[in-house]
Amino acid sequence: MGHLLGTAFKSGKFRFGFTVLSLVLLMVVFFPIFNRTDPLSMEGGLFERPNLLEFMGGEAREEEGMSAEEQAVADDIMAQFGLSAVVKETPKVLHVLGTDNFGRDTLAELVAATRTSLLIGLIAGTIATIIGLTIGLVAGYSGGMVDNLLSTVTNIFIVIPSFVILVLVSVSINSRNFLTTAVVIGITSWPWTARSVRAQTTSLRNRDHVNLSKLSGHSMPRIIVRDVLPYLGSYVMMAFILQVASGILSEASLSMLGLGPQNVASLGLMMHWAMDFSALPVGAWWAFLPVVLMIALITFSLNLINSGLDQIFNPQIRS
Repeated sequence: MGHLLGTAFKSGKFRFGFTVLSLVLLMVVFFPIFNRTDPLSMEGGLFERPNLLEFMGGEAREEEGMSAEEQAVADDIMAQFGLSAVVKETPKVLHVLGTDNFGRDTLAELVAATRTSLLIGLIAGTIATIIGLTIGLVAGYSGGMVDNLLSTVTNIFIVIPSFVILVLVSVSINSRNFLTTAVVIGITSWPWTARSVRAQTTSLRNRDHVNLSKLSGHSMPRIIVRDVLPYLGSYVMMAFILQVASGILSEASLSMLGLGPQNVASLGLMMHWAMDFSALPVGAWWAFLPVVLMIALITFSLNLINSGLDQIFNPQIRS
């Protein structure tokens, strides 16, 4: 493992992506230690502006949050949902990224949402990689009728857009938490991994060391695990990274449609709230722009890591 990381760090893309992702993970781990704010508690008024500069300058501004026109528009929007936008008269609290449509601290909510989305991506990526790897290995090694059957099932799932299946399955689930969402994403995202692993396994099943294991009377599971799988290690790692990135984007897409996890902050759900309460029309950029940047940052870093690994382990690119 150490040798593998040492080899990977020779790639500039991998180093940059790994550094960015590490910074995001450090923020997710250590921010809650220094900030005990409940990400779902109302800490301020509706769409309060970021006020870091105020606190740094030690100045107290009379206006709190939005301008009069923006506040009037926001009040009308809240009234449509039967809510009232009440600004607290308590002393101003530091909100580095302002507050959202419910008066919740956007920074604390963003960190909690990032943690949830990363967990969903990791769980979904693990499930999708395991399913795709298993089907691809069995189909590629077995050949014949087993290969045809599994390839047919895989092609059916590939032809039908996975997001359509994802939406249909999510709609049929009444109570959704982050684990349910991750499992649903995982079981609908495996086909491309299975197809690629099958192609790799097909090219390996007639190698000399594999034929020698067959002649020795070893079972199929033993041959696959000991003689085929080790040669796919780097490829499986790259597929897993792409599945994690895909899982995070799928969660964001589902949550923006209102089909994501409930009663928990996630990046997609923050975007859903920002759209529902018209953050863009009222000029509350802090309610959605940091979320968009966080999604882009995570997926970009994961793709850079994958590209760096490909640069190291792909003989054609390396040469």
